Amino acid sequence: MSALNVHLPESLHAMARQLAAEEGISVDHLIALALAEKISALKTEDYLQSRSRRACEDQYQAVLDAVRAQGNRPLPDDAL
Repeated sequence: MSALNVHLPESLHAMARQLAAEEGISVDHLIALALAEKISALKTEDYLQSRSRRACEDQYQAVLDAVRAQGNRPLPDDAL
């Protein structure tokens, strides 16, 4: 583990202390979890954007057509 000195607004620090106490964890642990969650979200967004650049509408439609040809239909909540 490495140490990091972070300056927080008092209101944010107070909320972090309160949440950490409610969760039964240290403020350090809460901040580490929050940072890990944010990094994960940003990395996921980057990954999905890079995947979308490789997308091919024709291949997508071919897969949907193949599924429909087998008699499968979308669930009511999934229909376009």
